[in-house]
Amino acid sequence: MNKAHLWHPFTQMKDYVNSDPLIIERGEGVKVYDVQGRSYYDGFSSVWLNVHGHNVPELNRAIEEQLGRVAHSTLLGMANVPAIELAAKLAEIAPPGLTKVFYSDAGATGVEIALKMAFQYWHNRGVRGKHSFITMKETYHGDTIGAVSVGAIPLYHEVFRPMLFPSRIIPYPYGYRHPGGTAGAMEETLGALRDMLAAHAEETTAMIVEPIVQGAGGIIVMPEGCLREIAALCRKYGVLLIADEVATGFGRTGAMFACELEGVSPDLLVVGKGLTGGYLPVAATLATDEIYDAFYAGYEERKTFFHGHSYSGNPLGCAVALASLRLMEERRTVDGVRTKAELVARKLAPLADWPHVGDIRQKGLLVGIELVRDNASKETYDWAERIGVRTSLRARELGMLTRPLGNVVVFIPPLASTEDELDEMTDILATSIRDVTEGGWDG
Repeated sequence: MNKAHLWHPFTQMKDYVNSDPLIIERGEGVKVYDVQGRSYYDGFSSVWLNVHGHNVPELNRAIEEQLGRVAHSTLLGMANVPAIELAAKLAEIAPPGLTKVFYSDAGATGVEIALKMAFQYWHNRGVRGKHSFITMKETYHGDTIGAVSVGAIPLYHEVFRPMLFPSRIIPYPYGYRHPGGTAGAMEETLGALRDMLAAHAEETTAMIVEPIVQGAGGIIVMPEGCLREIAALCRKYGVLLIADEVATGFGRTGAMFACELEGVSPDLLVVGKGLTGGYLPVAATLATDEIYDAFYAGYEERKTFFHGHSYSGNPLGCAVALASLRLMEERRTVDGVRTKAELVARKLAPLADWPHVGDIRQKGLLVGIELVRDNASKETYDWAERIGVRTSLRARELGMLTRPLGNVVVFIPPLASTEDELDEMTDILATSIRDVTEGGWDG
C-alpha cells in the first residue's frame, strides 16, 4: 500500500519504490522503531523538530487532557483557552517587543503570513510603493507560493519561477569557499545589503532572513555580528525585518531563539517545528505592537488581516506546546544544549583532518558536515554520486536516521539526547562517513 498510494515529500519516487522502504511504527525516547522491530536513533529529530524525544508521558498527557475538553474550535472571531495561554507564553519568551501572536499550522504558512502582514502593514499606513522583498542566496522558507518566492535554492524553486513574485537576493555569508574567508563573506553580504537598501529601500517591504544558521542551504553559520548589522541596516533604511526561526527556534542553537544570540528583535518572527516538541503541526507568526496597530481600525476601514486557516490555534496543538515549554523550563533544556553541543564539537573535531571532510559547521545542536572529493582543493562530489545519500543509508544500516542536504550530512539530534546517546550517535556518524568516503561502502 505504501508504494501503491503514498507520495512522499522531497522524495524521488522512482528511487523509493525500488528501495527497501523504512516504515516507522513507534518511538521511545530518542529512538524510533520500524515495523520489523529494528531501532534507530533519531539523528535528525524527525526533520529538525523533536525536542524531548518520542512518546513523552507529560506531552501525551497534555493532549489526552485537552482531548477530554475540546479537540478543535476555530479562532475566527472567538478563542480557546490553550491558544490564549500559549500566545501569552510566546510573548513572554520571545525577543522584546514581539507581543502579538498569529497561529498557523506549518513554518511555510507562518512565513506566508509574515510576508502578507508586512505588505499590508505598509498598505494600511498609506505607503503604496513598497512591494518587493529582500532574501538571501540558497535560502529556504517553505513551499507555499509566497515562501517559495522568497526562497533561493534553484533545485527546489526554479521550476516554479513563473508562478512567483520576484525577490532581490543577496549572498548568505558562507566563508568556506569564499576567497576572503569568513570575514570576506560577511563583508560581501553586508555590502550587498547596504547597496541594495540605498538603491531600493523605498520599494522594499521587508527583508527575510534565517538568523544565525541557514538550514536547507547546508547548515551555514553566520559570522558573529552579521545578524546584528543586518538588523541595524534594515532599521536605518525603514525596511521591516522578518526572522524565520522555524528551524532555529526553541533551543536548537543554544538560545531559546537564535536572534537572542545577537540581541536582535525583528519586526516579525516565524516559529514552528519545535514549538510543540515535535508532536503536532502548530506554527506562529509573532508581530510587534506597531505592526498590529496598523491593522487595528474601524470595521468600515477594511484594514482587517484577511487571512486564516481552519486549524489555526488548534487546542490540542497549543496544549502540547505549553506542556513542551514547561518541560523545557523544568529540565533547563536550553542550558543543556550548550553543554551537549560542546561534547558534539569535541567528538567531531578529529573529522576535520579526514581527506573527504571539507567543513564542519555547528551552532548548538545544528550540525552540517560537508563532504568533498578532496579536503585540500575543496573539490565537490558530483550530484550523481549521491555521497550524502549513501552516507545516510550507511548510518541507517548502523542504527541512526538522518537526511542529507546534497553533499552535506546533517546531524540534528533531539535536544533531550543524553551525553551517552550523543556519544553513540556521533560514533555512527563518523563511521558512516569513513565507510562511504574511504571504505568504498555502497550499500
